[in-house]
Amino acid sequence: MKIVIASDHGGINLKRAIVEALVQKGVDITDFGPDSGESVDYPDYAKPVAEKVADGVFDRGILICGTGIGMSIAANKVKGIRCALVHDSFSAKATRQHNNSNMLAMGERVIGSGLANDIVDIWLNTEYEGGRHERRVCKIEE
Repeated sequence: MKIVIASDHGGINLKRAIVEALVQKGVDITDFGPDSGESVDYPDYAKPVAEKVADGVFDRGILICGTGIGMSIAANKVKGIRCALVHDSFSAKATRQHNNSNMLAMGERVIGSGLANDIVDIWLNTEYEGGRHERRVCKIEE
C-alpha cells in the first residue's frame, strides 16, 4: 500500500511522528511537506495530496493541521475523495468499514502522537465492509 502524507505548520510535528512510525513498520510513505514549521496555507498541501489519491497514484492519504478541520474540508473538494476527520480509534475503524475513506485528517492540537499512531494503524489495517454500505458510498461519489 502506497501512502502520501502532508501537513501545514500546525501539524508538522505530528506528521513527523507518524512518518517515523510508519517508516519503522516498513510502510511505503511519501511526504509532500512542508519541511519547516514556517506558516503555510493548508489548501496548498491538501489539494495535491487529494488529487494524487483520487488519481490512484497513492492508495491513501493522511493530512494533518492544527485541528484537521481545514485539511479535511479542502481534501473533500476533490472528486473521488472521502476524507474523514478522526480523533478516536472507534471512528478510525468505522470510517474504513462503513465509508471506505481513502484519506484521513487529524489535528496536532487535538491529539497526541501515541493516539494518532494508533488511529493510523487502525485506519490502514481496517477493510471496507461493502455490502449495505456500498449504495451509500456510491451516493457520495455521485
